[in-house]
Amino acid sequence: PPLLLALLVLDPVSPCSPQPNATRFVCTEPTLSTFPAGLPPTTVAVSVEFTALGNLQPSALAGLPQLQELHLSSNRLSTLPEGLLQPVPTLRVLDLTHNLLDDLPAGTFAGTSHLQHLVLRGNRLRGLRPTWFQHLAQLQWLDLAANVLAELPAAIFHPLRALRSLDLSHNRLVALAPGALDGLQALERLDLEGNRLGSLPPGTFVPVPTLSLLFLQDNELQALPAGIFEPLRHLRVLDLARNQLHGLQLPPKPPSPALDLDISGNPWACECQLLALLRQVALQLLSAPETLCASPLHLQGREVAAVIRAGATGC
Repeated sequence: PPLLLALLVLDPVSPCSPQPNATRFVCTEPTLSTFPAGLPPTTVAVSVEFTALGNLQPSALAGLPQLQELHLSSNRLSTLPEGLLQPVPTLRVLDLTHNLLDDLPAGTFAGTSHLQHLVLRGNRLRGLRPTWFQHLAQLQWLDLAANVLAELPAAIFHPLRALRSLDLSHNRLVALAPGALDGLQALERLDLEGNRLGSLPPGTFVPVPTLSLLFLQDNELQALPAGIFEPLRHLRVLDLARNQLHGLQLPPKPPSPALDLDISGNPWACECQLLALLRQVALQLLSAPETLCASPLHLQGREVAAVIRAGATGC
């Protein structure tokens, strides 16, 4: 009948309709503004990305008891309902990259004790709540990069005893509280690139003796406490490029591969102590053309590596 035809025209099929008995659901329809309903209970992975999705109902994930992966990157989410993740206790991966989140409810992750990967990169988070991490003892990967975090509360990550990678790059951190890394005994990779760190507290890395990759480039570090890297017996990569360092602290020489070190873009004081340190560890300086002496005057502008090779410094 004409009336039925008119209703069908006015009510077109919504984009990305779920398929019965499917285990994976993917939707990247730019016009999608409502989280799809009717996903089959067999679903183990959901990807709704690059859409106009701006909010989620508390019951959006109800009926998905087997869900293990939830990818919601590049949408317009500004908040999450408190009990959103309660129906999906088997969730392993949650990706919320590039949304508009400036906060999360205190109990957001209370029912997701099996979570292993949590990505909150590229949002507007101004602070971290200790309650977010209380139940995440199995978390291995935490990405908080590209937010607006200005501080880390002491021991904020203490429950994350399985965490292997922590990305805090491109935030607004001006300092690390003593004990900021407490509890992260399994941490292997720490990225603090592109913050505003002017110093590091003594003992910063004592809680993370397994660290092998450390990125501190593009900060405002002016000096490093004596022995700051002493606990890091397994460090393989250390990036200190583009800070304000005049002198250098280095980790103990590892028994295995040589340390990859980038100290370029700092105003190095090419005095005997620094040159002897670098000569002793026989480092191949990365970005050697940008690793220059700022002082003393007669060495100003010369490549540190060339000065070491020449050995004519009066030391």
